[in-house]
Amino acid sequence: MSAPAALSRGDLLRALAVVVIWGLNFVVMKLGLQGLSPMLLGALRFTAASLPFLLFVPRPALPWRFVVGYGLAQGLGQFGFLFLGLQLGMTAGMASVVMQTQAFFTLLLAAPLLGERAKPWQWGGLLLAFGGLMTIGLAHGEGPGQMTLAGFVLTLGAAFMWAVSNLVARRAAQAGAYAPFPFIVWSSVVPIGPFFALALWSDGSAVVWGQLQSLNGTGLLAVAYLAFLATLLAYTLWTQLLQRHAAGRVTPFSLLVPVVGLWAAYAFLGETPAPLQWVGAVAVLCGLVVNQVGGLWWARRAAAS
Repeated sequence: MSAPAALSRGDLLRALAVVVIWGLNFVVMKLGLQGLSPMLLGALRFTAASLPFLLFVPRPALPWRFVVGYGLAQGLGQFGFLFLGLQLGMTAGMASVVMQTQAFFTLLLAAPLLGERAKPWQWGGLLLAFGGLMTIGLAHGEGPGQMTLAGFVLTLGAAFMWAVSNLVARRAAQAGAYAPFPFIVWSSVVPIGPFFALALWSDGSAVVWGQLQSLNGTGLLAVAYLAFLATLLAYTLWTQLLQRHAAGRVTPFSLLVPVVGLWAAYAFLGETPAPLQWVGAVAVLCGLVVNQVGGLWWARRAAAS
């Protein structure tokens, strides 16, 4: 059997571009939330990511249940929880780490829903990451710049909803002609109404209208970044890489997202994780490494025996 093709220079640059876009994403969210409520930021993000493109992007050749399901899970669920968590005290750097636990939630959900059984090394990585999460959770505080327990729990909820959206996307890919860009554009329509409704319900029409009227350059740039770069461009590039290469060659790049996220949070927001949070973050990242590359070690061990 021939070895899988290595990533070309162009694909390597695409993977690194996604890492940088998603790593900076958490700082951009924090900046956007300075002038917008979580629900209004979500509404504007998905409005910009969908409505300008509907006239010339064809509807996905998939049943509507996949489009709606993905829009609710990834749009309303994942980013509703994440934006709220960031507003309620989750730090941008720790959010970039905790969100990567979506890989383990996906692993746990895939067994009952898709019939995919976890391998021994995946369970080992899961236990290591779980210990890291508990360590991060113990390091919460209520002072300025500290990660709050409410923010931590909400970010875990966002990671869980990301995992749910992963399963919906995998089902969609099996159900028909799956094209990533049309799928993300049309599914981004779904959370717009719920986000606006939640913004009006939680903040009131006067506050929502006031935030829209006072929207400044920072807010507009945050919405544009989240919609066009983090949602449309990065997701499309990542899915194209997964379509051209084995998952084992592509997914390890996601391990670099928290590295960029932690650096960006320090450089732009002055965030410095507590010692216990560093320990937990290292444990989570080690768990992700075991999950990603443990299969190679297991195969070599089996071949040597």
